[in-house]
Amino acid sequence: MRHIVIRSAIRSFLLAMFMLAMSAASFAQIGVSITIAPPALPVYEQPVCPGDGYLWTPGYWAWDADAGDYYWVPGTWVLAPEVGFLWTPGYWGWGNGFYLWHAGYWGPHIGFYGGINYGFGYFGTGFVGGHWDHDHFYYNRAVFNVDGHVHNVYEEKVNIRNETRVSFNGGRGGIEARPTREEEAAEHDRHIGAVADQTRHEQTARSNPQMRYRANNGKPSIGATSRAGEFNEHGGGGAKAPVHAKELPPVEHVTPAKTGNAKNDQRYQKQADDLAAKQEKERQNLQQKQEQEHQKLANQKASEARTQQVEQKHQQQTQHLQEQHTQQREQLQTKQQTSSHKK
Repeated sequence: MRHIVIRSAIRSFLLAMFMLAMSAASFAQIGVSITIAPPALPVYEQPVCPGDGYLWTPGYWAWDADAGDYYWVPGTWVLAPEVGFLWTPGYWGWGNGFYLWHAGYWGPHIGFYGGINYGFGYFGTGFVGGHWDHDHFYYNRAVFNVDGHVHNVYEEKVNIRNETRVSFNGGRGGIEARPTREEEAAEHDRHIGAVADQTRHEQTARSNPQMRYRANNGKPSIGATSRAGEFNEHGGGGAKAPVHAKELPPVEHVTPAKTGNAKNDQRYQKQADDLAAKQEKERQNLQQKQEQEHQKLANQKASEARTQQVEQKHQQQTQHLQEQHTQQREQLQTKQQTSSHKK
């Protein structure tokens, strides 16, 4: 009888963990885990800060379990919930065979956000977008897009060393970063979770089919918004589609399925490595070809109309290559997962 009770308790615990993992609201996704790597961060423009007291919250990829797809939550300006509080972004981290979402939070110090370069003051470690001085926030206009609506400004140049658009920490192809002593200390501060505007903002993104990765292939038409929940393509921040192969993010690695069989795991890893090497070679070849055509245009002193025609062709080539590579990675991942389940 005691064994039956224990088995029942274990089943209840596992069911509860499964339901937690399938939660759709990513701000509650401290324990959400999936096996598909999050896409690279898109490049987008930051809208003008709407006024004093607004702080920047970077855009990120969230997971929609119902759609079985990532969706882009645009970066946006949000009023700080308390004087002196800063936003530590959430991040995806690899662990125990899954990608886990670590939710962001408000607090007096910036904590660890995976070493991810979210841009606009969040370049992997710490925050250089501004600081509080008593009850006023002062904006670094070398980092933030501010105008006459914002009065507390200064300018401090920033040396950015981490240029990658990788959106997750750890695992194959992920950012290799660990918390600093200061970031670990920040974990013990008093925290406030996402405010209502941020939750509404994420829900609006989730309900917009165009924000899903399958629809935008990593280039959402709305990269950022001026205020939370106000989605329009005129608010500044449409993601820039890459025109040339050199503008593409680093080639992503497929995360091999884990079978528990060393021989099979080694084979799956080789398949993933071979595909990444092949895709990187194709990207380099296209980049070289496009650069040669640029040089040819310069030598011929081509007209503006001819140059635009070639640039349009380059953009089509680049987007086709990106879409082809995404499809190849998805096919390999599906093939490996299907094969591992049969064994």
